[in-house]
Amino acid sequence: MPLVKIDMIKGVRSPAEIRKLADVVQDVMLTTFNAPKRDRYQIITQHEDYELICEDTGLGLTRTNKLVIIQIFQQGRSAEVKHTAFAALAKQLGEECGLSGEDLIISCSANTKEDWSFGMGRAQFITGEL
Repeated sequence: MPLVKIDMIKGVRSPAEIRKLADVVQDVMLTTFNAPKRDRYQIITQHEDYELICEDTGLGLTRTNKLVIIQIFQQGRSAEVKHTAFAALAKQLGEECGLSGEDLIISCSANTKEDWSFGMGRAQFITGEL
């Protein structure tokens, strides 16, 4: 069950464009991370342009105000699966949302089953509810 945070600059995209972007991210979670259907947990945050400062880390990348940062919190995915997801996100977001690869930053962090509660203050992975 990935939890995905998507950060972008406010006012650059319409609500429909933001939803499309989120839908593409979810599609990649289903196809490359093998997330179950209806396992969608996304937090979309828009920031003032001065609140996202992302340089190119010496890679020669040119960032624009269309910058998108995706943070994926997940458990149990191999390096190969993560790299496949990175490539799929870049490809699909480029094709379906017009997002340049230079404006896409992705971070993937691991956690464990005991790190999750989906409600009612219970750790459903541990209690066997999930």
